Formats: sequence, C-alpha cells, structure tokens
Amino acid sequence: MKLHDLKPNEGSKKDRKRVGRGISAGKGKTAGRGIKGAGSRSGEGGHLYRQGGNLPFFRRLPFMRGEGFTPPHQVTFNEVNLDQLSDIFKANEVVNPESLEKARLLRDPRNPVVLLGRGEMKVALKINVHRVSAGAKAKIEKAGGSVELIA
Repeated sequence: MKLHDLKPNEGSKKDRKRVGRGISAGKGKTAGRGIKGAGSRSGEGGHLYRQGGNLPFFRRLPFMRGEGFTPPHQVTFNEVNLDQLSDIFKANEVVNPESLEKARLLRDPRNPVVLLGRGEMKVALKINVHRVSAGAKAKIEKAGGSVELIA
C-alpha cells in the first residue's frame, strides 16, 4: 500500500449540500431557510457566547482569563551553576551576590541567588549565597571550598 492508495472508508465522507442554486436543485430559492423571519436573514445566530443580554458565563467567572494565578509572595531566584563559577573565579576567591553581579551572572540583582550543581568544581572557592543545592554543596566541599548561606 502506498500513500496514493489511501482513501477514507466508504460512506464516511459526504458532499456538502449546495443551497441556493435554482429550484430544480431541491434547495433553491429560499435555500432551506423558510420564507421570512430572523432565521432567513444573514447574520442570524449571533456570536458563539452571546446569551441574550445576560452577562456571558465566561465573564461571570472570578478569575482573569488567560493570566492564570500567580502566588503573591513567590520568590524568583537567580540561578547560577558551578560550571559558570569555575571559569570566572580564581582559587580562594570570595563569591557573593556582588561579585556575581560584577561578573554579569545574575539576571536580576534584586533577587536572591541559588547555586546549582551542574558541572564540576575545579578550584576551591568561599561561597556566600542565599541558597545552595545539596549536590552543589558536596562538589564545592570536595574541591576544598566552603559554603555559607546568607539569611
């Protein structure tokens, strides 16, 4: 079987009804809409969510549409990985939010810093950050460095 052999099942597809094509076609003149009234006019039916003057259902709901919900006290961290540190800082250097900002590793200096464990630690560093992952802490201490958390 090839692509050009594929076709839908017998009877699963029907030709659309062509209306308004003369009286001999069976759906001519009024095209199945009757004689007069709203149903015979174009534009009848209104738009999908109109509810006859009621406040539409989706506008009655108590949340902002499309926005989702953002927790008001959510903290966004600046994420820094070990492989970023080992290229920039020398042995026994102090790494803190100020030095990370100077090295242009922070997305937004106003947010706290979290240290993550991607990559290997080649040099011993003294690190002062707000949060550190367990894997990152283990790698730093294995390389001879130290980690101090900022409150």
